[in-house]
Amino acid sequence: MAKILFGTDGIRGRAGEPPLDEATTFAIGAALAERLAQTKRPSVLIGADPRESSAGIAQTLAAGIESRGVAVHYAGVIPTPGVAYATERGSFSSGVMISASHNPFEDNGIKVFGPFGYKMPDEQEAETEEAVFRLLAGHLQPSRLDLAGDPEIARGYVRHLLDVAAPDLSSAGLRAVVDCANGAASALAPPVFEALGIEAEFLANRPDGRNINRGCGSLHMDALAERVVESAADLGVAFDGDADRCLLVDEKGRRLNGDNILLAAGVQMKQRGQLHENRVVATVMSNIGLEKALEGEGIALSRTPVGDKHVLEEMLRCGAALGGEQSGHVIFGDHATTGDGLLTALTMMGIAAERGEPFSVLRQRLKVFPQRLVNIRVKERKPFRQIPALQQAVAESELELAGSGRVLVRYSGTEPLVRVMVEAERAEDVARHSTKLADLFAKRLGA
Repeated sequence: MAKILFGTDGIRGRAGEPPLDEATTFAIGAALAERLAQTKRPSVLIGADPRESSAGIAQTLAAGIESRGVAVHYAGVIPTPGVAYATERGSFSSGVMISASHNPFEDNGIKVFGPFGYKMPDEQEAETEEAVFRLLAGHLQPSRLDLAGDPEIARGYVRHLLDVAAPDLSSAGLRAVVDCANGAASALAPPVFEALGIEAEFLANRPDGRNINRGCGSLHMDALAERVVESAADLGVAFDGDADRCLLVDEKGRRLNGDNILLAAGVQMKQRGQLHENRVVATVMSNIGLEKALEGEGIALSRTPVGDKHVLEEMLRCGAALGGEQSGHVIFGDHATTGDGLLTALTMMGIAAERGEPFSVLRQRLKVFPQRLVNIRVKERKPFRQIPALQQAVAESELELAGSGRVLVRYSGTEPLVRVMVEAERAEDVARHSTKLADLFAKRLGA
């Protein structure tokens, strides 16, 4: 059964409206607690980003959890990976992060972690949804629970970062400009960088509840790039609102995305003997240039559907130590159970220091293949296998591009769109195949 509440990264919507209205939020808390009620001394850790609606959602969710006899512990404002880490290392049965990641302040969301710090599997999300709708059909009386944040949770996460990062980067002399997106990393990033001896200038690190991701962070990197060049810094770092992703800017103001990071980290980890199975996991959205570059280094690439949850599931299945998304969710499996922006930034600075190379050199190692993505509005999401002509056209393009390109066709998870993406070594091949396929899909499925 298709899920209604849960998307690729938890539950997300406009704060105060379904599914983040008080009744549904309370029911979500109660449904999560019902799954835990049979365990010994169950408890849930809740963390939040600093947007203005997060505290209220946390209070309502907590009331729903406690209504089923499950204890709640509140971390206050903390990055998503901090909640995952504390859930894994602490005595919590589950962890919940209140955040809408890179979305504007009007939105919010609920991300759920199991007792080992992993995001809830699809089947458990579906079961939780059933319980939520059952509870909403009853006579719920939503309420709020007063919460006091425990700063020791964030301090424990900071100690973890300092333990797994390079012990002292001061000798490398790196200078960074860091954009905190006015989000969850705002209070934690400065002491972490200072403790590691990194000279850093911080931007967008004064959250007011409404300025999260506003013209800053990983979706708005122009000001960061300009400041890196103006200040002659070695790199720029951009987090998103809940700091589970990180993108970089080299000393020339050019961006490094998740593919650049996976390539640099994969090669370095292999040289250190840390790349288990000599394999990296990425999603279907990673450029084929990453696949080719890793192949040249003797490293295999596995692909998954979009979502760092799916990346982690494949990492666990095949024993890989590194995986991530082009968007900057990077998972270092030996140290984290989810994407961690701070850990990614520190790891990349350690790699640059170890190699003695500027970030522009790390960036140049990835040859990005030309790509075109066409979105076609559809009347219905008819399975592609039911339309032989579409299957045949895709197969013909894939055969012609074999070894030098690829075709990806999928429905959007949030809109009535089919997405047709073509990558190839030659731009003319991209244009020809994407136009041919997009025209055919529009003719057969278009609204």
